[in-house]
Amino acid sequence: MPRWKQVKNLTSVAALRNCLEDLGVEIPIDDEVDPAGELAQPMVIADGTAGTKTSPNRWAVLPMEGWDGEDDGRPSDLVRRRWDRFAASGAGLVWGEATAVRPDGRANPRQLVLDRTTVDDLAALRNRLDPAQVTVLQLTHSGRYARPTVAGPAPKTVYQHPLLDARAGSGASEVLADDDIDELVEQFVDRAVLAHQAGFDFVDVKACHGYLGHEFLSAVDRPGPYGGDLGGRTHFLRSIIGGIRAKSPSLGVAVRLSLFDFVPHTAGEGGVGVPEAPGPYRLAFGGDGSGLGFDLDEAHRLLEMLGNLGVGLVCASAGSPYYVHHIQRPAYFPPSDGYQPPEDPLAGVARLIAATAEITRRHPDMAVVAAGLSYLQDWLPNVGQALVARGMADAIGLGRMALSYPEMPATVLDGRELDRRLICRTFSDCTTAPRNGLISGCYPLDDFYNQKEERIQLAAFKKQAKTRLR
Repeated sequence: MPRWKQVKNLTSVAALRNCLEDLGVEIPIDDEVDPAGELAQPMVIADGTAGTKTSPNRWAVLPMEGWDGEDDGRPSDLVRRRWDRFAASGAGLVWGEATAVRPDGRANPRQLVLDRTTVDDLAALRNRLDPAQVTVLQLTHSGRYARPTVAGPAPKTVYQHPLLDARAGSGASEVLADDDIDELVEQFVDRAVLAHQAGFDFVDVKACHGYLGHEFLSAVDRPGPYGGDLGGRTHFLRSIIGGIRAKSPSLGVAVRLSLFDFVPHTAGEGGVGVPEAPGPYRLAFGGDGSGLGFDLDEAHRLLEMLGNLGVGLVCASAGSPYYVHHIQRPAYFPPSDGYQPPEDPLAGVARLIAATAEITRRHPDMAVVAAGLSYLQDWLPNVGQALVARGMADAIGLGRMALSYPEMPATVLDGRELDRRLICRTFSDCTTAPRNGLISGCYPLDDFYNQKEERIQLAAFKKQAKTRLR
């Protein structure tokens, strides 16, 4: 595979600029980061029925999928430790991790679940955060990627997919009937009411990364009210939001959205990612029809619909970590069950920045949180400041970086130098470990996980994966 120049070896802003110029991609970057500059400014989030909330700065912790809760869906000590680190991060917005609306919608057997038996535990979790932080709880059903028990996958899908159905664990998927979806809409609304009861400022109705809410957006061949044209494909999302507005109007509603998607990729020669099927591809929401490019026309139309429903907070993402991870979270080192990047990861960062900038400028009444930036590593604050200053994003989100270095926002806002020992290098162990049944965390850089016995098991899984690729 091509040996891309790793960002960790770029020792100056000038070196990064030269690298970007050589690649022919554009990423704005400031020479210096001002502790009192754009990233330190408050961000007003206007919700159509809940009013306004003000985040004290432009930093956000992004929602991630935990694999370390209790079997019954309650937070564990490991979850509480992670949220305590988010509380001390300095980020003004904490977008809480993926939480299933019912047990069979869990992406793993230890994912959080919100219902009447766990609402008090989620309230206690929220209370661990700083009262000044604006809080979001992401509500999800994992759909095609539901794996609620150790027995294995139990996928629930929106339509039969010509490529994804054939993948391991998806062959026995159940296509949900309209009545099943109607019931699920009511469950999302009910759980949103519980989230408000638990003290969260917003709920996120998840529509990204190949999970159920995202899959509806590409259901062009599904008959009935939940598929077909854009009105049908957005009916699930819009029905949930409408129900929340009716039942809990003082609760803010956010959406994390995959703005575009590509054709599923698989490991080709040398383990490098290649399209699983050549030629035109029509099942990518936000795609341009080729399977390898984006056209945000439908994304803009969806955002207009969300704006009409009063949604004022959006997190911009792309693709899915399961079948096209290089556009969703660019990284030099892929997860062990993934493929080597088919492009320099900086190209993936630039693509996602360009899409985020387009929606930020077209929808100025929405607060847009940028994602997919961890690969920028030491230069993430420089790029983040440039994005906000140029109106290309309203806030800068930290995903995997928040696992290794949750205090990055506080460090920058205090005017201190970054601790390079804690900067995420996108080793992808935080993905490889959970996909092999281990607890989630940053094994390379967080001593708490590095000293656990699971680290030895993780090393064995990675060695086996390398052997399979040879």
